[in-house]
Amino acid sequence: CDLTDSHDAAAALVTIAAYAAAHPAAPWIHGGGWHFSWFEGGMPAATLLDRVVPDRPAYLRVADGHAGWANSAALALAGIDARHPEPRFGRIERLPDGSPQGTLQEEGGMALIERLLPEESTSDVEAAVLAAQRHLFSLGITAWQDAAVGEQLHRAYLRLAGDGRLRAAVRGALWWEPGEGMGQLDRLVTRSCETTGRYSAGTVKLMLDGVCENFTARTLTPYLDATGNPTANCGMDYLDPADLPGIVTGIMRRGLQPHFHALGDAAVRGALDAVAVARRDLGWDDLRPHIAHLQIVHPDDLPRFARLGVVANAQALWACADAAMVDLTIPFLGEPRVSWQYPFGALLRAGATLAMGSDWSVTTADPLAQIEVAVRRRVPADPGSSPFLPEQSITVADAWAAFTAGSAYVNHRDEVSGSLWTGAAADLVILDGDPFAAGDISALVVEETIVAGETVYRG
Repeated sequence: CDLTDSHDAAAALVTIAAYAAAHPAAPWIHGGGWHFSWFEGGMPAATLLDRVVPDRPAYLRVADGHAGWANSAALALAGIDARHPEPRFGRIERLPDGSPQGTLQEEGGMALIERLLPEESTSDVEAAVLAAQRHLFSLGITAWQDAAVGEQLHRAYLRLAGDGRLRAAVRGALWWEPGEGMGQLDRLVTRSCETTGRYSAGTVKLMLDGVCENFTARTLTPYLDATGNPTANCGMDYLDPADLPGIVTGIMRRGLQPHFHALGDAAVRGALDAVAVARRDLGWDDLRPHIAHLQIVHPDDLPRFARLGVVANAQALWACADAAMVDLTIPFLGEPRVSWQYPFGALLRAGATLAMGSDWSVTTADPLAQIEVAVRRRVPADPGSSPFLPEQSITVADAWAAFTAGSAYVNHRDEVSGSLWTGAAADLVILDGDPFAAGDISALVVEETIVAGETVYRG
């Protein structure tokens, strides 16, 4: 059940109801695509979902993947009640009597339900990758790093690359399981050596924290409550900060690239500290560790990116005053942290290498929409909105470079693509206008996408 085209809670409920009616024999109704900002306090209730799916379990992930919405049948099937303990790496939102409210936060909370969902078949996963490839080609994307590659998806990429159906160049970021420790490293090293055609897997994804909207991004100082007073909550660590330097050093010692998920300023600092230890113990290398998302970066940490050779991997679409920012983030961060958000300009001025990507399917994969926000810091398709921290905006040239040369660099493809020169890979995109002259870059249209000299999309 895909809620991508819904724009609020009411529309989502209509979509869910229609999907359930069209699939009367499905044992579960599951899918995703809702947003925290659609619901009061960012937490959809089980009773709301019960209205449209009263007869079987239903469960839908939030668009950014950091929470799940379950109906009463799903909660009962999972045995989640007032006596259920809080999960590791997650949280059960509860009513005043302790019973589950319907929102399950982060991997630990979501796993309570997701372990019960029907397994995806091999053919389903392969079909999903090919559908994703068609969509990304239509947006002018010729290569990407997949940030969460488990065993099944890794095998699907290998099969598709082996028989030539994978036309894009893909670098897989192999998922590091937070609860497994260093024992998983040998397995990931073995997978990283399984390179076929256009697919390679030389990266390890390290989840450090959650997101600000549900107060799980790891911060140096506590979140505020609705009245502006400090709470006791500084977010969540997926990995013990004391263990992280050893994990990162072990990963880099084996020749793998660390890819950190870090939104809070404490998580960003922890990633930089860990790379600093690895650099001290291992010396310099060309692995190009990168930190993704970078919502809050303490000013003291800005120059450390260049000093440590850490790429700033930014998702520009989020750097605007949308509902999630205005209603669920700004009031609970307070100054000066509000002003430390998405500091693209400051990172460039401090000498950092900037790469940009989408984190799709969390939000649109369209690079043109993301470049528009990076340059103007306004809500997409709302030119009248006020710029959010305009001092952190960057030029069209810098944003374009981040999506091309920067992305190629972080994916170790800069020797073959990312800019134009004689002998470079013929991975090209033709637009219907000049982005350097456009009043709204997001309004430009991809006319043709070319991979390795062959047209893979024509609009």
